[in-house]
Amino acid sequence: MGAYILRRILLMIPTLFGIMAVSFAVIQFAPGGPVEQVIARLTNQGGSDRLGGGGGDAGATNVDVAGDVGSKYRGAQGLDPEFIAKLEKQFGFDKPPLERFGMMLWNYIRFDFGDSYFRDISVIELILEKMPVSISIGLWITLLSYLISIPLGIRKAVKDGSAFDVWTSGVVIVGYAIPGFLFGILLMVLFAGGSFYDWFPLRGITSDNWDQLSWPARIVDYFWHMALPLTALVLSAFATTTLLTKNSFLEEIRKQYVVTARAKGLSERQVLYGHVFRNAMLIVVAGFPGAFISAFFTGSLLIENIFSLDGLGLLGFRSVVERDYPVVFANLYIFSLLGLIVGLLSDLIYTWVDPRIDFERRDV
Repeated sequence: MGAYILRRILLMIPTLFGIMAVSFAVIQFAPGGPVEQVIARLTNQGGSDRLGGGGGDAGATNVDVAGDVGSKYRGAQGLDPEFIAKLEKQFGFDKPPLERFGMMLWNYIRFDFGDSYFRDISVIELILEKMPVSISIGLWITLLSYLISIPLGIRKAVKDGSAFDVWTSGVVIVGYAIPGFLFGILLMVLFAGGSFYDWFPLRGITSDNWDQLSWPARIVDYFWHMALPLTALVLSAFATTTLLTKNSFLEEIRKQYVVTARAKGLSERQVLYGHVFRNAMLIVVAGFPGAFISAFFTGSLLIENIFSLDGLGLLGFRSVVERDYPVVFANLYIFSLLGLIVGLLSDLIYTWVDPRIDFERRDV
């Protein structure tokens, strides 16, 4: 097992390098970089005496025009070429792309992600600041989906072909087919001050006076804010796990050892939870880390935007729009690395749940 883990860790290096290299190459051809963002902001405000500032509109693009330094940026005509050169140096664009890529990798290996272009804060501090919201969403979605899908999947396997199995399958499939963000908009219109009721808040995960509330009131306030986002996300989150649980149990129930256990006089409950459960839950349990990472990093992007939850999803979206490249690449690096680690962790959980699995004898 040690050799297998070492091989997987070594394979992470070229994989992570490839992800970063392709993303960095794509960024080089993307219009409206940070220099253009600042130029657009300054020209829109009628001044050129500031280097910093928030990200402006993404309408500025690179154009190939011969002339002075400033002429290669749309909207830079009339600005001092020395000022444009200072902007390029500030954002690191005074160096060749390969040098910038090499410096970025060297810093990322040491988990030095630098500072945000448009926020007066380091990237790692910014990510840590937004992480509690995304962790909260990811944990609850994963927990709720498993608490719903596992009992439901077991029940569907036991009642396979019955009316209960048929109508629950219909509900699960319809729920999976409805996009979470679309259902979130529906919930917002119905229950968050849209056209009907104003029962739930529409911003943040806590109220402004949360620090002044008692602990019971804080818990109620927290779930009051999280009710609609979690409902929107959990609708489709448990569908795959439910069907996976059902199929796993059906496969195990039809095996010979189950027939033998029943022949010994064991009750259906003893057979189901004493013999079938461990084998059937192998693939479900092993998929837990991946399910959490999926809910943590990707599932909440649109929901965070809809319900104004200031988490990693919203941070990543705004960073891409503003061309805040340190934040964009740091998120990509961290998420990719965690995804690779979670893939290895899932395999190790397989071997822990079922010692019969031996990855040493299999190709990576």
